[in-house]
Amino acid sequence: MKKTFSIPAVAILLFSTLTFHSIAFAQSEAESGEVTKHISLSLTGTAKYGVDTKHFDYVNSAAPKGGVMALSGIGTFDNLNPFTIKGNPGAGLQLTYDQLMARSLDEGSTQYCHLCEWVSYPDDFSSVTFKLRDGPKFHDGEPIKPEDVIFSMEALKAANPRYGQYYKNVTRAEKTGERQVTFYFDAKNNRELPFIVGELYILPKHYWAGKTKKGEPRSVSKTTLEPPLGSGPYKIGKVSTGKRMSFERVADYWGKDLYTMVGQNNFDTLKFEYFLDSSVAFEAFKADTFDFYRENSSINWARNYEFNAIKQGRVLKRDDIVLKNPQGMQGFVFNTRLAKFSDVRVREALSRAFNFEWAGKNLFYNQYKRTTSFFENSELASSGAPSAQEIALLTPLKADIPVNALSDVYEPFKHEGPQGTRKQLRAARKLLTEAGWTIVKEPVEDKDCGVFCKLMLAIGLKSKKEANVLRNKQGQALEIEFLIVAPAFQRVIQAYIKNLTQLGVQASIRLVDPPQYQKRLENFEFDMIIASFGQSESPGNEQRFYWGSKSADTPGSRNYIGIKNKAIDALIDKIIFAKDRDELVMVTRALDRVLLFNHFVVPNWHTAYERIAYWDRFGQPKVQASRAIGALTTWWYDKEKAARVDEKRGKK
Repeated sequence: MKKTFSIPAVAILLFSTLTFHSIAFAQSEAESGEVTKHISLSLTGTAKYGVDTKHFDYVNSAAPKGGVMALSGIGTFDNLNPFTIKGNPGAGLQLTYDQLMARSLDEGSTQYCHLCEWVSYPDDFSSVTFKLRDGPKFHDGEPIKPEDVIFSMEALKAANPRYGQYYKNVTRAEKTGERQVTFYFDAKNNRELPFIVGELYILPKHYWAGKTKKGEPRSVSKTTLEPPLGSGPYKIGKVSTGKRMSFERVADYWGKDLYTMVGQNNFDTLKFEYFLDSSVAFEAFKADTFDFYRENSSINWARNYEFNAIKQGRVLKRDDIVLKNPQGMQGFVFNTRLAKFSDVRVREALSRAFNFEWAGKNLFYNQYKRTTSFFENSELASSGAPSAQEIALLTPLKADIPVNALSDVYEPFKHEGPQGTRKQLRAARKLLTEAGWTIVKEPVEDKDCGVFCKLMLAIGLKSKKEANVLRNKQGQALEIEFLIVAPAFQRVIQAYIKNLTQLGVQASIRLVDPPQYQKRLENFEFDMIIASFGQSESPGNEQRFYWGSKSADTPGSRNYIGIKNKAIDALIDKIIFAKDRDELVMVTRALDRVLLFNHFVVPNWHTAYERIAYWDRFGQPKVQASRAIGALTTWWYDKEKAARVDEKRGKK
């Protein structure tokens, strides 16, 4: 649904596993013997760019520097440290930090040496070594050293359980040569581990070992409003806590001439303005308060883009950008830690009540497709009946998986007209009865009564109204609270609740502010939420954080569902240690089936294209990156366009 464009503060869990086919070159090193030195790592095939690359294809190497891009944030922020689980970090903070390797935006799960000159690893993937470049420095002029890299790994794992889980297989790091760091792993043949270490954000050890202006010891695990020291292309500028913040381009940024950065980070200033909710933000966008809007509301896209600036050509709207990223899964998520959702029959019954066909036509203007996989829009998605290989893999695990995962074709439950809805609700009632839930007629207060009813209430007589109520053998009613942070979801959930009410479910919506929502998510204090699980083209370690048993009780993990399942744990391990791409694809499809037939979520929807609008002040590369829009990093401020926009403003 609706969500304004912003950059997440901590970009983790983005990539995952498989074979490395890297552009590499071998040299002799006196301190380490013969090693194969890679300048790139790819989890999906051969890296596109070689040693003679001047810049990525999706940038304008001659893009001018200067100007401002203004963006939006929703809610508030009270923290400038993006690495702690505490507080609400501001948007865009990752722009102030460098990583060992830089991601390519026109390749799947591929990265290139950035802070490092080269990377190497043994045949059994039991470790990875990075040789740092001679030249990278923090914004205070201090060089980036192996000690900073080692400190970063240790500090991030200690500060945030998400990093702790993501890098759990890294047992230690040590300096193994001049500007050289080696990370050692607790398992062999995990082909993803060198890649995810390459994503490591590098923090300055000397800064975090010091004290704040108030004389207090700094800690990566604590929130702060003192702008931390970084080394990236931007540094924090002006900050008005909770309202707005800016980032200033570092003119002498050490990496500006590397091919991983040429043509990027072109704005002198990036501004983030915060708004209470997305509806307020959209009105601010129309008023030219900020420049770029990424639309996630179908009704808004269909109805509200005929304002004057659009008609005058001052604002451009596009829905022709199709990215190649897997869509992942968005859905209504059951908290299976709660007894009422522990039975798969209950979850299936409640899933049957959701009428996507009606919502698609009446609420979404036919802009969305139903999501049918946790790995949507990729070859990793399961489809049709399970293959012989999948059956052979799942059969030894059948005690811990739904029996139909071994034979059936998964499809979300369809409501094809009123008869289709009645069919799904009948099937749902049967499942609920089998699970021990019985519908009883009970008098309830008539909150929506008419004039006569209200007169009765005025003289002390209660209106008589009966409703279906689902109760279990202990007499407990089946009650569900949908916890949401985005008001736009209310209209979808209200339609869903109408069908749930027919089943006897007592359902309600609770809309909370972003800080409260985040806190309740971190502590799993909810019945149902709407959540998304993003996927890369090479899933791996992050699957443990999504569905692994050990993460189910880890505060702050992405295992919102609370899954504790031996079969799923086994499949995750097989994904992580897959020997080649074919095996990875097969095992991931099997995992997909098990997740789907457990009905852990009620699948939502997705679009095949991006919907964006922006004030026409910017230049864009001729080649669109295939994995990202790239507005923040690859666009640039165009003075002539900006002048025309402002001129038209005067003529409106």
